Amino acid sequence: MDHLQQLVEQAIADFGAASDANSLEQAKARYLGKSGSLTDLLKGLGKMDPDARREAGAAINRAKVAVEQALEARRDALREAALAEQLAAEALDVTLPGRGQGSGGLHPVTRTLGRIEQLFASIGFKVADGPEIEEDWYNFTALNTPENHPARSMHDTFYLQDAPGVLLRTHTSPVQVRYMREHVALHEGDEVMPEIRIIAPGRVYRVDYDATHSPMFHQIEGLWVGERVSFADLKGVIAEFLRRFFETDALQVRFRPSFFPFTEPSAEIDFAFMSGPNKGKWLEIAGCGVVHPNVLRNGGINPDRYTGFAFGMGLDRLTMLRYGVDDLRLFFENDLRFLSQFR
Repeated sequence: MDHLQQLVEQAIADFGAASDANSLEQAKARYLGKSGSLTDLLKGLGKMDPDARREAGAAINRAKVAVEQALEARRDALREAALAEQLAAEALDVTLPGRGQGSGGLHPVTRTLGRIEQLFASIGFKVADGPEIEEDWYNFTALNTPENHPARSMHDTFYLQDAPGVLLRTHTSPVQVRYMREHVALHEGDEVMPEIRIIAPGRVYRVDYDATHSPMFHQIEGLWVGERVSFADLKGVIAEFLRRFFETDALQVRFRPSFFPFTEPSAEIDFAFMSGPNKGKWLEIAGCGVVHPNVLRNGGINPDRYTGFAFGMGLDRLTMLRYGVDDLRLFFENDLRFLSQFR
C-alpha cells in the first residue's frame, strides 16, 4: 500500500499549491473526480477476490478520508485568507475622528421672513394666508383693477389653461380682501368692528426673470383698517419697521407720490442709509397708500366709517439688502456653497 501513501502525500501537496478555489477544485478532480486516481482504485475492487477486496477497500477508504480531510482543510485556509484580505482592504481606522452629520440651516429668505413676522407681531399685526392659485376677482377686480389693465396681460400673468378666471396670484393683496370679508362676517352685528392688522407673506408669480426679478418670488403685504387710520400711521409703521429691520437709526425714509389702483393716495417708499458703503444712495423698497374705498367695499367694509392703509414689499429684495446679495437668482439655484453661508 505504499502507492496509496504516496498518492495521499501527492494530493496534499497539490492542494497546498492551489492558490484559489478554482485551482483547488481542479486538483480535487484529479483524485476524487469521476476519473480521479482514488475513484479508479475503488472501481477496480470489483475484479478482486473477496479477501483481497476487503483489505484493499479498507486501505483505499482510509486514503480517501485523508485526501478529503486535506481538501477541506485547504478550503478553510483559502476562505480564511480571502476573508482576511477583504477585512484588510475594508478596514476602518477607528482612531480617526467620526464623520459627524452635517448641520442644516434656514434659507436666507425664510430667516428674513421670520424676522419680519416677529417685528410686526410686536406692534399687533397677525399673519394671514391665502391660496397661491387665485381667482381673477380677488387678484384684480376686487382690488379696483379694471379688465383692460396691463397687469392682466398674458405677458405679465400666469393664467391656468382650461380654467377661465383662474391664475397664479401676482401679489399677496388678494389675501387682504379675503381676510376683510372673513373678518366682517365674523363680527357681523358688532356695533364697532375690531381693527384689522395683518401682514400677508407668500410666494407670488409674474412673467419676469433677470438678476433682480424671478418668475416666482416672495412678497409681504400689510393692511391696517380701523376708525381714523391715516397716512400718518402708515409713515410711522414703515419708518419704525425699516429702522428695526436694518438695526440702525442712521437711515432716511421718503414717500414719493405714485399710483396703484387699490390705494388713493399712493406712494413709493424709498430709504437711504446715512453711513456705510451705500451711504446716500436711495433704494426703492415698497409701494403703499391709503386703501381705496372700492377695495374696502369689496371687502365688505363701509369706507364712510373705516379707513386703512396697505403696503407691499419684496421679501427677496429685503433679504438681498440685509445680506448684501446682488443677484436674486442665487436664492433659488440651490447651490450649497452659497446657502451654507447663512447657517
